[in-house]
Amino acid sequence: MSTGKASNQDLKASKLFDVSHITAIVTGGGTGIGLMITQALVANGAKVYITGRREEMLETVVEQYSTGPGSIHALSGDVSDKSDVERLAKEMASKEPKGIQLLVNNAGIARDQNTQFSKNGQPEMSDPEAISTHFMKSPPESWEDTFRTNVTAGFYMSMAFLPLLAKGGEVVPGYTSSVVNVSSISGAMKGSSGGQFAYASSKAAFTHLSRMLATTFAQTKVRVNVIAPGIFPSEMTGGESGEDNKTEMDMESSNPAGRKGFDSDMAASILFLAGPGALFYNEQIVYPDGGVTLVQPAAK
Repeated sequence: MSTGKASNQDLKASKLFDVSHITAIVTGGGTGIGLMITQALVANGAKVYITGRREEMLETVVEQYSTGPGSIHALSGDVSDKSDVERLAKEMASKEPKGIQLLVNNAGIARDQNTQFSKNGQPEMSDPEAISTHFMKSPPESWEDTFRTNVTAGFYMSMAFLPLLAKGGEVVPGYTSSVVNVSSISGAMKGSSGGQFAYASSKAAFTHLSRMLATTFAQTKVRVNVIAPGIFPSEMTGGESGEDNKTEMDMESSNPAGRKGFDSDMAASILFLAGPGALFYNEQIVYPDGGVTLVQPAAK
């Protein structure tokens, strides 16, 4: 058993953030933050399965971004459907009988189009009637769809893949597998999230679900951590993806960093949490947000 004492060689970044031994599954790995995470893992030697409902988009990622030293594999599926989650878990068990080391629950949607301030204007916030009228336009279906994808899917994926994660954690001595859930600073902010109550509430729920999963999985040696990003370019924030599955957006921002998130910011977050350097981290929340929670009311 290690005493915890390390040589200079043991403390090199190439060892602390090594993911070359990892087999991972990234939900929603074809665009946005999911693609950033996939690229970071693959660029550092990991084998990554990406899921999504748009098979053509997944194949585009495989063709454009499998430049090694790792590899990308498309795994079409709908993580908001429990039966499809069970199918995906069985398929992965067949493909990877030794298990996997990382599950990234990244797939997410926003369905607040009827109340989003950027699309509908903001009501007079001192007028109770205006506030009520504005937010009563939010249909129940938007809440149901949002929570099904942003919360329930992560619950079923984590539970279905737990045995594979536990098995995969035994492959490399001293390493433990983990779940990384991609939440959002929206789940910590105290404002109205630009009129997106369903989305922000789902992210708050997902962050707390992650705490519960971490506690529940503790004795299985499978860790659960959270990335709660600020605004990064994605189809949710910047519109449709281009031919490279990337989204363009204005990178200026009012946060202390003065910009939106870069691919490299997300890469650093996942390499930290997935690598051996984070083995002592469990039930932790990483906020790559440019400092937005420092200048706006938030409950972290």
